[in-house]
Amino acid sequence: MTGNDVLKNLSEYNIWANQTMLDVFDTLPEVPANAARLFSHALNAQAIWIARITGTQSPVKVWQEHTLEELHKLHKYASYKIAELVANSDEEEFNRLIDYTNSQGHKYSTRVLDILTHAFNHATYHRAQVATDLRKNGHNPPNTDYVTYVRELMGQVY
Repeated sequence: MTGNDVLKNLSEYNIWANQTMLDVFDTLPEVPANAARLFSHALNAQAIWIARITGTQSPVKVWQEHTLEELHKLHKYASYKIAELVANSDEEEFNRLIDYTNSQGHKYSTRVLDILTHAFNHATYHRAQVATDLRKNGHNPPNTDYVTYVRELMGQVY
């Protein structure tokens, strides 16, 4: 399995996990404010990384908060666009350095491969925080573990 295969798997998992979280949000009378804030941030970050990789203007700010409807739209853009970037990248693209300034004003230069890997890990981290906040507010959070995704793909739902 190549690095591209691993990132392709992670990009598809990211789509599934983000949609799984949104499916739970859709069942709630009201999404807890902190859960919405954290999930907004996770999707915003993906959109920001996409903009950096593609040399375009980000449509969102790092901590911009979104309504449930806006979260669905941002997921449809960011989760699928980042998967498209993975699918269309070759070794040269994965190794291309991206120069950018982060939200604190610090300048960095990072490989596309490392940016994409970070984006998926970052989303996983914040989905876990969202799950914790949902539970704290009396809701049953979804299991968005990678192995759960793999089991569902293989038809082994536990």
